[in-house]
Amino acid sequence: MISKTMESALNKQIELEAYASFLYLSMASWCDKEGLNGCAAFMHRQSDEERQHMLKIYHYISEVNGHGLTPAIAQPPHEFESINKMFEQVYLHEQKVTKSIHSLVELSNKEDDYTTLNFLQWYITEQREEEALMRSILDKIKLIGTGPMSLYYIDNEIQKINKAEMTAEEVEKEA
Repeated sequence: MISKTMESALNKQIELEAYASFLYLSMASWCDKEGLNGCAAFMHRQSDEERQHMLKIYHYISEVNGHGLTPAIAQPPHEFESINKMFEQVYLHEQKVTKSIHSLVELSNKEDDYTTLNFLQWYITEQREEEALMRSILDKIKLIGTGPMSLYYIDNEIQKINKAEMTAEEVEKEA
């Protein structure tokens, strides 16, 4: 059985994951509006992934006899200064999620809740991968620059990254 303190902390994580899903959905819509189809597809996939992260926590809370709560979600922004600024915001948000996961790990250690600690190991790995991916995207954007053709090349690079991520996910499902 999960403690009320841990249940509450996990429910806060559900809210953070749900907000990320909505934020990335909003970013996908902005990318669509800007004609950045590759970036839009990438952000749609990211939004779906964050929703899955949220649901994974919901299911876990139920498995350990807790009660997952559906959070109210703050309205995410709908406009972004540039593709670079948008991905910087994604990277900062992923860092915030990582910090939150680390706090959950700390709490599970404090409470000797080894079941939750084990559950959170997946999120630790996932967040390392997410931060590395966003850093690599920001590095590519920096290399491409801000010239007149840059958005075309950025969109193509993000589309390639998205396809590679989708392929990796398919391989993982088959394993």
